Amino acid sequence: MSYSGNIKDELVRINAQPRHCMLAELAAIYDFCGKGSEDEGGKMVISSENELTVRKCFTLLKKTFNMYKDCSADAPCFTKKGADLLLVIDDPDEADKVRTAIKVTCDSMRSCCRRAYIRGAFLAAGSVSDPEKSYHLEIVCQQMRQAHFLAELLKSFDVEAKITDRKKHFVLYVKDGTNIAMTLNIMGAHVALMDFENTRILKDMRNMVNRKVNCETANIGKTVTAAQRQIDDIGKLRDSSLYGALSPELKEMADLRVSYPELTLTELGKLCSPAIGKSGVNHRLRKLSQMAVGLSKGGEL
Repeated sequence: MSYSGNIKDELVRINAQPRHCMLAELAAIYDFCGKGSEDEGGKMVISSENELTVRKCFTLLKKTFNMYKDCSADAPCFTKKGADLLLVIDDPDEADKVRTAIKVTCDSMRSCCRRAYIRGAFLAAGSVSDPEKSYHLEIVCQQMRQAHFLAELLKSFDVEAKITDRKKHFVLYVKDGTNIAMTLNIMGAHVALMDFENTRILKDMRNMVNRKVNCETANIGKTVTAAQRQIDDIGKLRDSSLYGALSPELKEMADLRVSYPELTLTELGKLCSPAIGKSGVNHRLRKLSQMAVGLSKGGEL
């Protein structure tokens, strides 16, 4: 099962909730997967490739309206149309009763109902990328009003979601890891939330270690390059008459740099007699380099 499939499998099992919350979840599933018009003869149809979504709708209808007794795959209310599984309410009066109930619920949502609606929308049209690869949660909407409504619901829980268009659809998406974790918590996917957070912590730790290693490697590279340049400059001085005329401090520094090319400036300073700081070492090495540059230009400092 995919990462999103595991999350939906957990969400489908959430049953212990008040009737108004079940109606809110049912409203979301119908809004994203439902059909019902005069063309349908007044019927109400829930259509989805995801069998979990359709069976969740069946359970909600059974608990809120006591409509069905048989939930087997051969039940009269279930039909197949291509890759989709359809749940059909044939009685127009029953269909109107359901549509009226879920509309009233959406018009006056409590906090718990907003959570249920977001859960239903995700079950119907949502997905989450594996956090090992990327942070991305999205819900595909048929209409812009659905995307804006979901964005407002998420914003009421301090989750910032964005909307973009993709071909003929509108996509509400969240890319920040913290906001995705908050959304999972809002929907009640607590097991998925723990797995997501564990993966995120491990991923962040790996990234931090990699950044530290890369930084240290870059610093080592700079140190080696600078040391080699300094040794080359000292070599030029040794091949000239200037080397014998160097002050004791500069000659000591030149000899230490050549003898210990791998040491940092701070470590070189500790070997001096008396010991000096990093800035002192840098000053002496810079003086040696300036003298070498003077030689290269044909003169002596």
